[in-house]
Amino acid sequence: MVRLWRSTFGLVVLVAACFALATLVIGVVAYEVTHEALEIQLDHRVAIETHALIDEGDDGPTGVAAAIRRREAARSTASLDYLLVNPAGRRVAGSLDATAPTLPGYLELLHYRRDGEHRIAQALTTRLPDNSRLVVAADREVIDEMDATLLKLFAGAFGIMLLLGIGAAWLVGAVTRARLSRIDRTALAIIDGDLARRMPTTGAGDEFDRVSATLNRMLDRIGGLMDNLRQVSSDVAHDLRTPLTRLHNRLDEALTAEDVDDKRQAIEAAAAQSRDMLDIFGALLRIAEVEALSPRTHFQNVALDELVEELVETYRPDMEASGHLLVTAIAPKLGVTGDRRLIQQLITNLLDNALRHTPPGTTVRVALERYDAVARLTVADDGHGVAPEDAPRLFQRFARAERSRSSEGHGLGLALVAAVATAHRGTASLFAPPGFGVVVELPMREHECHELGKNDGSR
Repeated sequence: MVRLWRSTFGLVVLVAACFALATLVIGVVAYEVTHEALEIQLDHRVAIETHALIDEGDDGPTGVAAAIRRREAARSTASLDYLLVNPAGRRVAGSLDATAPTLPGYLELLHYRRDGEHRIAQALTTRLPDNSRLVVAADREVIDEMDATLLKLFAGAFGIMLLLGIGAAWLVGAVTRARLSRIDRTALAIIDGDLARRMPTTGAGDEFDRVSATLNRMLDRIGGLMDNLRQVSSDVAHDLRTPLTRLHNRLDEALTAEDVDDKRQAIEAAAAQSRDMLDIFGALLRIAEVEALSPRTHFQNVALDELVEELVETYRPDMEASGHLLVTAIAPKLGVTGDRRLIQQLITNLLDNALRHTPPGTTVRVALERYDAVARLTVADDGHGVAPEDAPRLFQRFARAERSRSSEGHGLGLALVAAVATAHRGTASLFAPPGFGVVVELPMREHECHELGKNDGSR
């Protein structure tokens, strides 16, 4: 029983029962009010008739008796009956077949007989100056009929309300079960391995559609993470095969070498190769961590202009030593919300990329500017650039331009840049030729966007 009332059907039935009960209460109140109004109306009618009889019979009981006889002869007072008795209680006039009340005043239930049938009237007894008693009675049939009508009406309304409630409960329960059944079947299919399935929606925009849409976004996110995991696994299997082979060969050389120096060189080469592989694994794990959006829990305000300026000055000696010309254009007071360490890694990777993969004499330009509501960071050079066929895949893991294969690196730097930008709800894209460059756009802090809007409005 407890579980029934916790179901949709039980809740709808409960609400319907409450409405039915409210209808019943309203019916009882309406019945009482109507019943009382009809009784007051009858009391008023017999009072008016009593005063009229007394006024017509101003010469006393004889005149009242004559007035009663005139009315009964003319049959002008339907549903009204009269009785006039003398002080001794004997009938003087009137056809009301009842015992005259001894006390004056209103009597709600006066039993009498008409045409051999027992009936009930509402009566007013008035004592005349000679102690005669005048009784004017109005039959209560109209009240009884109205009471019966009201009882039938409100009983029918109560029954209809209850039936409608039960029907609505069944309909809502059926629709709810059908929608939940489709969601349940989809969930079971996903559990069984069909990760492409999504929760069904009707387009109605109701609560079920909103829940389904939220679940679908969650499934899309999980699917993206699964795809990322598969991509990482594929990258590791494909691109680490050669380093592992080299490491294996170095170890074989160390085992087979008879000369101590040769053995030592082979071991040192194997150690270097293993460190290189650890760096690759570390970079892959870092990219996976960033793509999983876990760093967002550590987001804080970052003065992007100060961070870029600091890193540029750190790289300037190396740039100049290698024959590069470093040109900067950094707009002040540009801040973003994010992970300072990750943004620093992003900038470092871009500067490293420009330093390692361009020849001496190359001009490297670092620009930070405000563009609408984003901070735009550009690191570009006037070097040889990349081939058009290489450009679309440079943000992928282990992707390297053909001209850069002879230089150091594993092809993970730009992949990390793209992952960090995405984690900060930004974008990373390639700079249009000539040369090569990367443009990173990050949303600015909200208050700075407001300040920008004020400044724009004032110009």
